[in-house]
Amino acid sequence: MKLQFLGAATTVTGSQFLLTTDRARILIDCGLFQGSPSEAARNRLPIAYDPKTIDAILVTHAHLDHCGMLPVVVKDGYTGPIHLTRATAELARLVLLDSGKVQVEQAQAHQDRMAREARREQRAHDAGVSGAPTANTGPGAAAAPTAQVAPAPAPPAAAATATPAGAPQAGAGLDPEALLRAQPPHLDWAIQAPLYTVDDAQAVLQYFVPLDYGQTITVAPGITATFMDAGHILGSAIILVDVEQADGTSRRIVFSGDVGRPDTPILRDPTAIVDGADYVLMESTYGGREHDPEDEAVRMLAEAVNAVASHSGVLLIPSFAIGRTQEIVWQLDRLLSAGSIPHVPLYLDSPMASSATEIYRRYPDYYDAETRELLAEGQDPIDYPGQIVTNDSSQSKAIAKAPRPMMIVSASGMLTGGRIVHHLANLIDDPAALLLFVGYQGEGTLGAHLQAGAKEVRLDGNVREVRCQIRSISGFSAHADENELIAWLSHFASAPRKPKRVFLVHGDPDAELALVPRVKAIGLDPYRPAWHEVVELA
Repeated sequence: MKLQFLGAATTVTGSQFLLTTDRARILIDCGLFQGSPSEAARNRLPIAYDPKTIDAILVTHAHLDHCGMLPVVVKDGYTGPIHLTRATAELARLVLLDSGKVQVEQAQAHQDRMAREARREQRAHDAGVSGAPTANTGPGAAAAPTAQVAPAPAPPAAAATATPAGAPQAGAGLDPEALLRAQPPHLDWAIQAPLYTVDDAQAVLQYFVPLDYGQTITVAPGITATFMDAGHILGSAIILVDVEQADGTSRRIVFSGDVGRPDTPILRDPTAIVDGADYVLMESTYGGREHDPEDEAVRMLAEAVNAVASHSGVLLIPSFAIGRTQEIVWQLDRLLSAGSIPHVPLYLDSPMASSATEIYRRYPDYYDAETRELLAEGQDPIDYPGQIVTNDSSQSKAIAKAPRPMMIVSASGMLTGGRIVHHLANLIDDPAALLLFVGYQGEGTLGAHLQAGAKEVRLDGNVREVRCQIRSISGFSAHADENELIAWLSHFASAPRKPKRVFLVHGDPDAELALVPRVKAIGLDPYRPAWHEVVELA
């Protein structure tokens, strides 16, 4: 039995794991690489397997870095079942159709921009031909500079590493993670063609097989799967995969997906797996870090709202449309009810987030006890009184002229695209604006550079000075921090079926390295797989 790490290996996104037994092949997650151009470029590489040979796909949850490549594998020939929870099926439909639409729009925008620049260059060239000395206007004359994206600088020689056998090359022997970390603070789109269209995304939906938490199903010959609540976003799952080999031996592999945090609003806590496993794949996004206590995070949010309210400012919150937006709105509603903040107009400028909230409403059985109690009292904690939902682009653009103070919550959470980028372009040099990060910022992303104190950034080809205020709150993360991950993993350490190895995935190198001694300290064997590495599961 073999396990291949096709994504989320020494990086946070692109979750995809290929499990091959003597009787079947299944894929756990099928996610997009997201973040900087260096990272997203991996989505364009040839698929490492023939989709027609895959028996089943299991999806942990509906974030694009876990399901966003499904249209690609279906387009390339996959026609088998895609197993996922009922809520994930609804949310994945939403995000995949939106992803297809956005990719087509971005590709068209890039083509339009290149056409405009070509026309400008031609006009500049024509002007030079009519007025410049002959020696400078011949066929060998240098072209006018363009607004094309500057490539990420090559990493130092010491950062280059050998790529695992069979892995596609990211460059001339260059480590793709080193390229990612060298990405400058630029946000320029250079999409020649979409990975897939809305029609391609629509074609995936016919293969969805929705199921309930705790339900064990046979997904392929000799393989069963059980989906347990991960507490990350609505419908998110920890997947227990049990394999019966032809020789009668059995193995259990647990795929954590993204592990949520205990005692956070709306959703239940992540499920403790108490009967053990032979192997565990555990996310490591927040390895080496500890979140702010919830009370402190809520205090900091109130402080930010009060700051913009006191001087007619703008609070701009980049937020993932699914999960984070619903929690932020929940907290703002609670703060307003408690009298901790004044009523500042809130613009929810994310059609996907609005649609996701409606899906959240349909699954109250997934809520924690506190949220169910509020609903029973007739309250609606995932709404903010008087919130303004903007569905079309003209409404979104009109926000820039709206009276201040105001709050804007928009996607994407790492400033890698979406309407948030247009708001940032309007506000980045405004000292009365406060950019508030409430979630993880992946290495190499524009969000990470701004968090780290970048003084200048490039937005769509234009260099801009950073004059807005910038703050960060880690306590609203939907990912468990280091201590919470170790607490979840400790159940395996004390189980009668103790794991032979713990694979640390879905984390940047520093986060994974920070977890290594912590995993060893509870008596388990940590391992950091490389991209495309194949591991034999004995």
